[in-house]
Amino acid sequence: MTNWRDYEAGLRRRGSLTLWVTPEALAGWRAPRRKTRGGQAQYSDLAIETALTLGCVFAMRLRQTEGLLHSLLDLMGLKVPVPDHTTLSRRAQKWEPSARRNPPLPDGPLHVLVDSTGLKVYGAGQWLEQKHGARSRRTWRKLHLAVDAKSGAIIAHGLTDQKTDDPSQVAPLLDQIDGEIDQFTADGAYDGKPTYRSILQHSATANIVIPPRSTAVESGDTGPPGQRDKHIAAIASDGRLKWQAAAGYGKRALIETAIGRYKGLIGLRLRARSFPAQQTEVAIGCIVLNRMLACGRPESIRRQVTQA
Repeated sequence: MTNWRDYEAGLRRRGSLTLWVTPEALAGWRAPRRKTRGGQAQYSDLAIETALTLGCVFAMRLRQTEGLLHSLLDLMGLKVPVPDHTTLSRRAQKWEPSARRNPPLPDGPLHVLVDSTGLKVYGAGQWLEQKHGARSRRTWRKLHLAVDAKSGAIIAHGLTDQKTDDPSQVAPLLDQIDGEIDQFTADGAYDGKPTYRSILQHSATANIVIPPRSTAVESGDTGPPGQRDKHIAAIASDGRLKWQAAAGYGKRALIETAIGRYKGLIGLRLRARSFPAQQTEVAIGCIVLNRMLACGRPESIRRQVTQA
C-alpha cells in the first residue's frame, strides 16, 4: 500500500461525528409553499434526506432517528423542527435522489463493473416455518450495482424483487451513467445477446468482458465475429484461465468488494417495509458509501519479488 498514512487518517474520519448545518441548509429546511391545491408539506427533501441519512449511518429505526436528530439540533442550539417518524416513513416512499448526489465521474472513458446481490426483508423466518408450519413471508430484494473500477464509487444502482433476472437491469443501470464506457465487466449471469445489445447501444466502442457459459456456441452469423464469438473462440483455444488473464476479468473482484462494503457498513437486510421506501433506503445507503469512500481509499501495487 502506497498511501497508508492518508488511508489511516481517512478511516478515522469515517468515525468522526461532525454535523455541520450551513445557513443555506437552514434556509431550505422547510418546504417551499405550494401554489396549488393539496396539503402543504412542512419539511423539504433536504430535511428528510438528512434524517434518513443519520438513520442509515447509525442503523437506527425511524423513532430513534427522530430522537437523535432532535438531540443533535438541541446541542447546536438550532430552533428548527424535526420530522417525526410518521412523516419520515411517508416521505421516504416519495423521496428521489437529486443529480447533485451522484459521484463525479473521472475524466475519460469508464471501466464499469456490474453485479447484484440479495438483501433480506422482514417476515417469518425459516425456523418458524419448519417448526410450526407457518407460511414464511420472508422474501428477498435484489440490489443491482454498477461501480467505477478506477474510483470504486457506486455510479448506478437499482432495487428489484428476487425474481428479476440480472440481464434485464443492464439498460436501467446504464441509463444512470452519463460518461462513455471503455470496458464493461460482469460475471457469466449477464451472458447473452440482450446484454451486449444494451451495452453497445450506450457505447458503440465498449469492450465487453463477460465469460460465456460452458455450453455457449458461436452465433454463426455472417460477417466479422462479434465480441462474444471471439470470447468463445479464445476460451476454446487457450482455456478459460488464460482468457480471464488476457481480458482483464480479474478486475471484477472490485465489484465484489463494493458489495461486501455495502453489507458490512449498511447492513444485510432492509429496514423499510414498502418497496418505494426500500428503494430510498438503498439510494441513501449508496450515497453514504460514496461519502465514506471519499474520506480515504487504499492505493496498492503488486510487490515484485525477485529471487536470488
